[in-house]
Amino acid sequence: MRILVVEDNDRIADFLVRALKSEGHTCVRTDDGRDGLELGKHADFDMILLDLMLPGLSGLDICQELRMRGMLTPIIMLTAMDDIEDVVTGLKMGADDYITKPFIIDELLARIEAVGRRGAVPAPDDASLSVGEVVMDRKSMQVTVAGERIVLTAKELAVLELLMAHPNQLFSRERILSNVWGMDMDPLTNVVDVYVGKLRRKIRQGDGSPFIETVRGMGYRINTD
Repeated sequence: MRILVVEDNDRIADFLVRALKSEGHTCVRTDDGRDGLELGKHADFDMILLDLMLPGLSGLDICQELRMRGMLTPIIMLTAMDDIEDVVTGLKMGADDYITKPFIIDELLARIEAVGRRGAVPAPDDASLSVGEVVMDRKSMQVTVAGERIVLTAKELAVLELLMAHPNQLFSRERILSNVWGMDMDPLTNVVDVYVGKLRRKIRQGDGSPFIETVRGMGYRINTD
């Protein structure tokens, strides 16, 4: 998994990153709350390990803001034993789990695995999705742009549904491959780029800007900001 570690204690953070990398995970670490929020909003992570007490912005504020934006990335809070009341608040705000410091790394790894299994980008149950002038009826799988129906293939619909269900969330090519084509696809294939290109040609916004935004070196998203 690609994991964001937001922790301002260098000793704990270094220990976490080393342990996670030894298990094959990729880690990005920041020690500042505001940086953590920006990374959580705009980068593609499979999980966030989030300390409660941070400079710049608290872990509770970060969790609340991400959930208000519709971000579904699983969040595990890292907390001292005397912060349990704040943890309860964090769980109510949408955190998926918590672990108290000091912790045993095997326990944390087990929690990461468990939360990761149940947090694999679920799609909302809405009967339709709407972003700007683009509307998708999820029962008939028909798409209209400014009221006019466009014809999409099954894979085009699957890519579009994934991105529309999570506006402003950045998806790497690998994550789109995993969700739409399955894990057995070659990660070096350019099939995602090909299908995004097809969708862009079929879906044109009134101002001429691309409906699906490319973030160079990171992936794709539908930006509503």
